[in-house]
Amino acid sequence: MHPAKSHYEALDGLRGTAALCVLMFHFWEMVVPDIDHNPMGHAFLAVDFFFALSGFVLGHAYDARLAPHARGREALTLAGFFKRRLIRLHPMTLAALAISVTVYLLDPFVGDTQRIGVKISLAAFAGTVALSLLLLPTPNVPNSFGETHSLNGPSWTLFQEYIANVLYGLFGHRLTRRVHVFLCIVSAAALVWTAHHFNDLGHGWGWADFWAAPVRLACPFLMGLLVYRTGFRLAVPQPFVVLSLVLAAAFVMPRMGKVNGLFEAGCVIVVFPLVLAAGASVTRTVGATGALCRFMGELSYPVYIIHYAFVYLFAHWNWSTHPAPARLALVAVGLQAGIVTLAYALLRWFDKPVRAWLTRKYADPARVPAAAARANA
Repeated sequence: MHPAKSHYEALDGLRGTAALCVLMFHFWEMVVPDIDHNPMGHAFLAVDFFFALSGFVLGHAYDARLAPHARGREALTLAGFFKRRLIRLHPMTLAALAISVTVYLLDPFVGDTQRIGVKISLAAFAGTVALSLLLLPTPNVPNSFGETHSLNGPSWTLFQEYIANVLYGLFGHRLTRRVHVFLCIVSAAALVWTAHHFNDLGHGWGWADFWAAPVRLACPFLMGLLVYRTGFRLAVPQPFVVLSLVLAAAFVMPRMGKVNGLFEAGCVIVVFPLVLAAGASVTRTVGATGALCRFMGELSYPVYIIHYAFVYLFAHWNWSTHPAPARLALVAVGLQAGIVTLAYALLRWFDKPVRAWLTRKYADPARVPAAAARANA
């Protein structure tokens, strides 16, 4: 019998903190379009933190299981790894797409601009939906601001996440330490150059700067994986609370003028790995804090992947009706609470049951012959 893997509950909680910050940031964007005056002007860096967390978590969950020495139920084939990652990520992606398409077609604040047959043909829209089902980049649809994933903007990060999973499964799980460190240095240099080029890192989500997306993925993902593999840990008291404050402080710092890009690159290259090392210093968070961490960790992905359709709805309502500040604030808070509630409902009554069924049917480790697992590790 293999011992149960440790679980880093503080890191779960930090994923939730980052997801809520992204949620608030996107609502602020639609009220304060000028990023220099957005009170959460660096909160898009939560995406880079997600990539760092992903590197750490994949290493923790799969390095040993994909290794040549893995035996029995612990062993995992490459095909088994890809099945598990699809089961983990794709059901909520499909739910989010269904929500996005529904909200897009029923948005009452855009006139005819999003009506099928007026600004976009049925065939073009159906093709966009088909590409979105596979998380592939799509053509623009009306009112989509040039996003690569025009029906659900945050899907651009899931597309990058899938790329990371494929590369990890094919090569990343067996990187030597020397090659790994070299790739971290090269990707960090590319990230610094990109940050300096734009003077921030809020790019990669649109067709105009699509090339920045893999740059933003590579460095934090590799750094997160390296933090796991080195075993570097940094003890801090109350890690979830303290590190949530660290992340929030980084996200709300004033913009830094001409060195803003370097500040953001520093967050990704230095601050986020340290946050991971500190968050992983404990594997069990007790009491109410532990329960909160587990809850926020479970809720983080649904909140992140479903929220953007409602951000657009809020923006169109705001721009078309010009509400008073008090009403604007009330609607923004109410919508965000509604998004969290919907995310919880989807998690409990859709995502968890569907993933459990798919795991039993397609990814039960008992179905993987040990000899085949060793041969394909």
